[in-house]
Amino acid sequence: MASSLTCAGVVWALLSFLCAATSCIGFFMPYWLLGSQMGKPVSFGTFRRCSYPIRDEARGGTVMLEQCGRYASFQGIPSLEWRICTVVTGTGCGLLLLVALTAIMGCCVTDLISRTIGRVAGGIQFVGGLLIGSGCALYPLGWDSEEVRQTCGNSSDQFNLGSCEIGWAYYCTGAGAVVAMLLCTWMACFAGKKQKHYPY
Repeated sequence: MASSLTCAGVVWALLSFLCAATSCIGFFMPYWLLGSQMGKPVSFGTFRRCSYPIRDEARGGTVMLEQCGRYASFQGIPSLEWRICTVVTGTGCGLLLLVALTAIMGCCVTDLISRTIGRVAGGIQFVGGLLIGSGCALYPLGWDSEEVRQTCGNSSDQFNLGSCEIGWAYYCTGAGAVVAMLLCTWMACFAGKKQKHYPY
């Protein structure tokens, strides 16, 4: 099977796929912020949460339901900053995934990725990484929401975690974006083969 990628291009395709997968997994997982409420571990993502309080009619009190799930609606996300973060980070992950899948196809399809297309793909990866990075930077602005304060203590505020800590999914999302922006964008410039010019 002929490839439209150079040796550097094959490495770029694999690295692009790893970066996209890392960022997408981190974005989807609700382990960006870790804390505890009523003695139970609680975690938040941008649009998902694990463990939340519910009213127990039988006992006439509040209990923690230890399940993970999405918020019931987009407006149900605790803060405006987290809503913006969800859209921006999701768009960035989509762009990284689009380029990664195109790059993987370039390993098997002749004349799919030229030098110019490789450079355009690198530019798209840079924008995707920038969007994800912006989402990660916006996330701490939502730490002053009521839900976060219930979990992290009343001392939590924007850029102040209180008793909570940053989870692995936040680092995972950010790391994928940084590698995509710095390394993949540079490697994309050398990914495609020079196209042959036919004299007709």
